[in-house]
Amino acid sequence: MAPVTRWFGKYALWIYSTIAFVFLLIPIAYTIAFSFNDSRRSNIAWRGFTLDNWLGICDAQGVCEAFGNSIVVGLSATVLATVLGTMIAIALVRFRFPFRNATSLLLFLPMATPEVVLGAGLAAEFLTAGVQKGALTVILAHTMFCISFVVVTVRARVASLDPALEEAGRDLYASPSQVFVRVTLPLLMPGIIAAALLSFALSFDDFIITNFNSGAYVTFPKFVYTAAARGIPAEANVIASAVFFIAIIFVVVSQLSAAARRKRLALQG
Repeated sequence: MAPVTRWFGKYALWIYSTIAFVFLLIPIAYTIAFSFNDSRRSNIAWRGFTLDNWLGICDAQGVCEAFGNSIVVGLSATVLATVLGTMIAIALVRFRFPFRNATSLLLFLPMATPEVVLGAGLAAEFLTAGVQKGALTVILAHTMFCISFVVVTVRARVASLDPALEEAGRDLYASPSQVFVRVTLPLLMPGIIAAALLSFALSFDDFIITNFNSGAYVTFPKFVYTAAARGIPAEANVIASAVFFIAIIFVVVSQLSAAARRKRLALQG
């Protein structure tokens, strides 16, 4: 085997991984770098380093209002989708009822349908029903497509529960509600939290369905799309960078907490 071939075979995975990471991280690096740009009329060309954008995040007109709207929509849709999706997941796993298999199949449709089709269909329904577009229609639309992801996530957790644990609670004369609150719900909580985080991320990030059903209501992705025509303001880059840093901190803290818990359980065992 030629030396070049051996060298490439040894380092091919590293080269591929480096190229993939660079390709994925370039947009994030660009967003973070231009959050420090000394922009005046546009944020397209680099004009120098400044912290003014971070110290005056709400100076750009409408950016903080759009961000607040996205937070409100994301939290509302997450709560609704998580509650409804968890109840549907438990019903699908624990109970037998007519059209159960058809219900399971239909729940996958919002995940498999293109967003432009969902957005246009919902917009037509709201128009037919005479519902004025705004925050309410956006929350309802986001709740609709988030429910499917919640059901899929929580359903796997429900299916993996050991029925003997709930049976032990009933043997100790606990009522059905007490068994659910003290046994079933804590065991389901990791799946429910994962589903809620996924729902919030999907809702906060959505643009296509929101654009069809929001009317004059502006969310952060919609604000960024509109502003992109004349150069995204640096304050929007600041918010996007802050969200990225918060997500990184959340993941690191979660991983450290999980590692500490595993270590503590290993010492106890």
